Amino acid sequence: MRRVVRKGDRLGLRDITEADAPALHAIYGDRVATQHMPFPPRSLREVERLVDEAIEASAAEPRRLYVLAVVDNARCDIIGVARLLIEAEHPHSAEIGFGLHRDQWGRGIGTDLVRLLLSFGFKQLGLHRIWGARSPANLPAQLAMLTAGMVEEGRIRHHLHTPAGWRDSIVHSALEDEWIER
Repeated sequence: MRRVVRKGDRLGLRDITEADAPALHAIYGDRVATQHMPFPPRSLREVERLVDEAIEASAAEPRRLYVLAVVDNARCDIIGVARLLIEAEHPHSAEIGFGLHRDQWGRGIGTDLVRLLLSFGFKQLGLHRIWGARSPANLPAQLAMLTAGMVEEGRIRHHLHTPAGWRDSIVHSALEDEWIER
């Protein structure tokens, strides 16, 4: 099993560990931080189960799921979570998702995180296409993905069932041959 460690200017990505559950719960358990996610805030026990599943998935060959802690390089603490899922039917393509602790919002961290995920996927994993879906109301995610070099592809109607009902998703993508690392 190859461990993931990727560093950018302000952020780093690494595989999550059991010890990270409380820091991840600060995101997944926060009603405001999860407002655009397709699930309600999670309990610490639910986050611990997600961490266990992610650790188990990290040992799979081939590895398809990467659940990564987002680390502030200056403070060395976890400020977010990132996910990259390689599609089994299309191993050249992966879906990304991310969440940040709300005290990180409005600082350009989301853009840095998307850039780091794109770099990881294209350079380290050799992917050709990376895509992500966001809530139409999540304008900061839109800005982060567009600024990082992703293209808005369109809307998937009633894509996800959320606690508030059916929700559309806006899809963004980047292609390896179009992507320019900034």
